[in-house]
Amino acid sequence: MDTKTGYQKVSSYEGKIGEIKKIVLLYSGGLDTSVMLKWIQQTYSAEVIALTLDIGQQGDDLDAVKKKALSCGATKAFVIDAKEEFANEYISKGIKANASYQDNYHLATPLGRPLLAKWAVRIAEQEGADAIAHGSTGKGNDQVRIEAAAMVYNPKIKVIAPVREWKMDRTEEIKYAKENGISVPASIDFPYSNDDNMWGMSWEGGEIEDPGKIPLVEKFLTTYTLPKNAPESEELITLEFEEGLPTKLNGERLTLASLIVRLNKLAGAHGVGTFHLVEDRLIGVKSRGVYETPGAEVIIKAHRALEHYVSTRNLNELKETLDIKWGYLCYAAMWNDPVMSAINAFNDEVNGRVKGEVKVRLYKGNATVVAMTSPYALDYASFNESEGLSLNVNASPGFIELYSLQMKLAKQMEKKSGENK
Repeated sequence: MDTKTGYQKVSSYEGKIGEIKKIVLLYSGGLDTSVMLKWIQQTYSAEVIALTLDIGQQGDDLDAVKKKALSCGATKAFVIDAKEEFANEYISKGIKANASYQDNYHLATPLGRPLLAKWAVRIAEQEGADAIAHGSTGKGNDQVRIEAAAMVYNPKIKVIAPVREWKMDRTEEIKYAKENGISVPASIDFPYSNDDNMWGMSWEGGEIEDPGKIPLVEKFLTTYTLPKNAPESEELITLEFEEGLPTKLNGERLTLASLIVRLNKLAGAHGVGTFHLVEDRLIGVKSRGVYETPGAEVIIKAHRALEHYVSTRNLNELKETLDIKWGYLCYAAMWNDPVMSAINAFNDEVNGRVKGEVKVRLYKGNATVVAMTSPYALDYASFNESEGLSLNVNASPGFIELYSLQMKLAKQMEKKSGENK
């Protein structure tokens, strides 16, 4: 047991006081990581290197975050531009899997955590650090996502999770910050915290935690337009897909990262992608969050519609089942499990034909797919004989007779049983 904290460390990979001299801290500049930067120095008597990844945060000033880390005592502060890497190697797989968890959570935070862990391990090796540290709590999912990934990338790495160790609640953290001259965005009157990247923003804390209370969204959802305040006029946008990924927005070819950032602003202006969700955490408790995912909501809806259009019913049914499984695995910190690689290979195969143009209407918080074209589209039925698939309607009665045969025989047996009673 660490005598300074009272926390019992039972896992071999947990860094211990007195054994750790240099630590790479995944630093966001928020309440938890700002407090722990100072707390680690005081508790572990260790050098702290701050690491911030730019993965398209929608509300952060990363230059200010770097300066803040140095002012709080970090000996070095790295800000790594990983936007393209995040989009191309992580979000892209989510798009092909129609990424969602328990309805409308498009997995922005779970997609980012393995990347954060990878870079933390990389910088630790580069700087000769003994351990990495993160700001996740002992009741949440992110501790599992970061630590499990870190051990995959370096089985010998040590990990410190200060929020598990200290005895401070949120109010005490805010008090600690004030006592140590640390400027933090949270206060007693603004108890919210968020995780932020280009794929979405998640909000927790305050009344959000209690499913019986209505979240005061006007207080914290300030990045985009609330649906009730969205314009009265609709907007029609066009996405073009190649091999399952969006490559053009309104005719302009963009990198995936740039397209997502641009689409966030377009869809966010119409209040698209704001969701309240009570979800099941890994450890078995319910947890509520409020999510802002405008670009992700549009892309996933457009991709799913186009994928359905070019695939057979049997393929779509199997794909939907695997999409659900993929979402749970991503959420549940299984990013590096071989099962994910296998499903991703399946998704690559299916998405080889997901090519075409999708038109989406944005209006008052809704994103509606209104038109699609694709060179791989399976033909469609039409009441106009000159359009769509040409069918031999003479074959229809024979199909109906065979298609309904078992249902007819079963009903006849029910009647016969009834007569014999």
